[in-house]
Amino acid sequence: MMKYFQRLGRSLMLPVAVLPAAAILMGIGYWIDPSGWGAESPLAAFLIKAGDSIVGNIPILFAVGVALGMSKEKDGSSALSGLVAYLVVTTLLSTGTVALLEGIKPEEVDPAFGKIGNAFVGILSGIVASMMYNRFSHVKLPDALAFFSGKRLVPIMTAVSMLVVSAILFFIWPVIYTALVSFGKGISELGAAGAGLYGFFNRLLIPTGLHHALNSVFWFDVAGINDIGNFWSGNGEKGVTGMYQAGFFPVMMFGLPAAGLAMYHTAKTKKKKQVASLMMAAGFAAFFTGVTEPIEFAFMFVAPVLYIVHAILTGISLFVAATFHWTAGFGFSAGFIDFFLSSRLPLANSPYMLLVQGLVFAVIYYFLFRFIITKFNLMTPGREEDEEELAEAGPSGESKFAVMAEQIYEGLGGDANVVSVDNCVTRLRLEVKDMNKVDKNKIKAAGVHGINVVGEHSIQVIVGTNVQFVADEVMKIRNK
Repeated sequence: MMKYFQRLGRSLMLPVAVLPAAAILMGIGYWIDPSGWGAESPLAAFLIKAGDSIVGNIPILFAVGVALGMSKEKDGSSALSGLVAYLVVTTLLSTGTVALLEGIKPEEVDPAFGKIGNAFVGILSGIVASMMYNRFSHVKLPDALAFFSGKRLVPIMTAVSMLVVSAILFFIWPVIYTALVSFGKGISELGAAGAGLYGFFNRLLIPTGLHHALNSVFWFDVAGINDIGNFWSGNGEKGVTGMYQAGFFPVMMFGLPAAGLAMYHTAKTKKKKQVASLMMAAGFAAFFTGVTEPIEFAFMFVAPVLYIVHAILTGISLFVAATFHWTAGFGFSAGFIDFFLSSRLPLANSPYMLLVQGLVFAVIYYFLFRFIITKFNLMTPGREEDEEELAEAGPSGESKFAVMAEQIYEGLGGDANVVSVDNCVTRLRLEVKDMNKVDKNKIKAAGVHGINVVGEHSIQVIVGTNVQFVADEVMKIRNK
């Protein structure tokens, strides 16, 4: 199970890598025009819409990225199927379609269906699409239907599968959503402790997209709290209104960037540059704009224990801020831009103490994350298995990889024995029918750095940083 989640986490890294730049664009645009969201400035509108075209479509990016990353052959048809899966479920469960199915007016539809286009559904769509690709991409249909065989069959089967998934979600999604709204109303009566519980569950529910249900209770006028609206309008109690927002600032501006620093410091030496580029951009986005998905999704699935710790620390942060009545608010997210703007509002109470709290949380996040990562050897970005540089001996250029791939494939037993081919940063990850038919000496003679048998049918061939090129050549051999 852990191995599966690590694969899922790696699949998310491709779409996650594009988020920091988009978040910064939105943040700059919001800085230029914080009240009109671009209505008062063409430049702000341009930047906000450019960034929102990516940030606002995270579920679609996840659907495509997960489908591509979780499929055995990383084929484009799997990515297309991920998009198909997402479009099917979000269209069938949209407010308009549900109203049509139930024969009611759109305004009478359960509000849960208004939040169906979320990260959870995107990830679920990608997983289903990858399963369909792995199962049907090599299926041959009768001659009369031969056009739809193989990879063309994958999107079709994905669409059919998502009909079943949509039918299930039609019944369970509103129940879960409504239960969370009721839960939120209950903890809203617990004062500072309730703020802490809200912060904990807010982060814990991010992967499912159900945090929107809780947010609607505390931030908007679902249960009469309307924390965001009242704070910015000045209609509330100083030191109390804003308590469901303030505690996020220490986490988003300081805690998560510090967590990113910890992941950088614990990365393998040869991978530090790669991790640094991601974490610097993601950390800046979190501090400046309050968009934390690039950091959170970097460890959410590959190291879920860290994410639980993060959720607990977020709850503690909201509890502390609410206990001491330190308040600030946000219209976009809990980054520096909103902190600077909200700190001057009438209901802001000792907002600069949130910066002090943030510095403390930065220390806690850094040392706690670093300790847990090293203590339990968690596979956070840059901590995959040790890599070795590819040997220079042998043919040069593209022919080198082709020769190496051919010898490795023969050593594995060829078409008769190889079931699937995948690769990570430095290794070929292969599934074979019979491990006894694998000629390890022949594989080593190809110039690889080692072989690791990880199961009865699973074997890894350590190639080095050029593994992608070798993997491509292996796929060419398989597709002949």
